[in-house]
Amino acid sequence: MTRYEMAWHNHRLSLGKHTLIMGILNITPDSFSDGGRFEDAGRAIRQAKQLVAAGADILDIGGESSRPFSDPVPEAMEIERTIPVIEALAGEIEVPISIDTTKAAVAEAAIAAGAAIVNDISALRIDPKMAAVAAAAEVPVVLMHMQGTPKTMQKSPVYGDVTEEVIAFLEKAAKEAEAQGIARDMIIVDPGIGFGKTVDHNLTLIRRLNQFHRLDRPVLVGPSRKAFIRKILAGGGDDTIVADDPSVIAATQAAITASVLGGAHIIRVHDVAEACTTLALADAISNAPA
Repeated sequence: MTRYEMAWHNHRLSLGKHTLIMGILNITPDSFSDGGRFEDAGRAIRQAKQLVAAGADILDIGGESSRPFSDPVPEAMEIERTIPVIEALAGEIEVPISIDTTKAAVAEAAIAAGAAIVNDISALRIDPKMAAVAAAAEVPVVLMHMQGTPKTMQKSPVYGDVTEEVIAFLEKAAKEAEAQGIARDMIIVDPGIGFGKTVDHNLTLIRRLNQFHRLDRPVLVGPSRKAFIRKILAGGGDDTIVADDPSVIAATQAAITASVLGGAHIIRVHDVAEACTTLALADAISNAPA
């Protein structure tokens, strides 16, 4: 697997030798997996510290749910939810904090509060000011593929060749980011598991993840507790199994392992301790002599 060194400000990430873990902290009432659990700032801060103690290499904080059919929230509300938590954590944890947002104003406020990565599920498309914010701050950005918006993305998504189309999208998005001043070595790509994809689309993307190495950028994958896992466990029907069911958490580890063997550099997860255990073996297999 290609290795990358990402260094900026007082942070450094070594990508490729071992898979890094991005721990998820949703400060929202309606996220699909843990909505409402960490709305309180104090509880969110405690959870963040627990994720880092469990082994998270990056902490991803979001104040707007991107679950299927969700509505956007006002930027003021997103700022109100996330900034106090980022401010409280920035001086206390050593790992970089990522702001999960599509809004430039939220990203700018988060960076001022201590965030060091922008994770934009729209790949800079929703807010035309986002690229300028990231470029000026000289922070890494995660560019994710999504067909449509969270409100529309799961309304019968269709592709000719899902892998090739997602790769082409991310290649274009990365070039556009560079043209707007974001350094090439500050770009991470994400195929967007669960964002405008059917169960089969998600499985194909994970199975063919090694094709994304053609982009010559670090690859982030976020399969954690996603609906495609719950639908498979339910026998192919609706995702009626709750997201934090032990069976879903266990099955997520299989998706993580497959992603690592396909060359993922970063795994975005809710369950950091479990992912650490999984990665101990998955990385050993991935790095074993051929």
